[in-house]
Amino acid sequence: MKHTLTIEHRQCHIYTADSPKYFLIQPVDEHDLEVLDKEVSEIERRTTAPFILADFRITDWNSELSPWTAPPVFGNQDFGSGAADTLDFVEAKLIPELISQFDIPENISVVIGGYSLAGLFALWSAYNSDRFSAAASPSVWFPKWDEYMKSHSPKAGCIYLSLGDKEEKAKNKVMATVGERIREQYELLKDRNCTLEWNNGNHFKEPDIRTAKAFAWCINKL
Repeated sequence: MKHTLTIEHRQCHIYTADSPKYFLIQPVDEHDLEVLDKEVSEIERRTTAPFILADFRITDWNSELSPWTAPPVFGNQDFGSGAADTLDFVEAKLIPELISQFDIPENISVVIGGYSLAGLFALWSAYNSDRFSAAASPSVWFPKWDEYMKSHSPKAGCIYLSLGDKEEKAKNKVMATVGERIREQYELLKDRNCTLEWNNGNHFKEPDIRTAKAFAWCINKL
């Protein structure tokens, strides 16, 4: 069943199941919302475990999901440093509110996931909170992320990484580093409960299916 509600001025859609064992959380924009029903169906196809999925709307993608400020990589918009506030919303507002409203067990396993910069936010959240496992197809090309991942350790129980096999062929020189960076990320985490999956195509091919695969992998691992 699908519900729509507002939490702290953010629009949220909640996909519920009876007696959920896993709580999936995903930051989304308007493009994600267009294919979210398909994503949820794909997760259900890939796992038999009951889950609840909650999305929450991001209005300023470059600011609300960025862990620190950075100059523009494409276009003219700088990256902000709003990830900490967004993570605080997830932990202090979203999770408690939905646990209360939908009678979810307090100790339920929580997986945070996303695609592109939302994937980087999910991965960064896994480094900054022990509340989550992480499902991510992350923008690890993000300026100085290579320095961060080498000097910090994630707290998550498991982490799923993925990338399209054409993404490192991007014309943008910063974004073209994503292949090298994702390999480095996996090398740092491969001795943990982590996997790296390569998909066919560029960054824009089947983001809903890739995200569904990520969530389902984490559910099945947990």
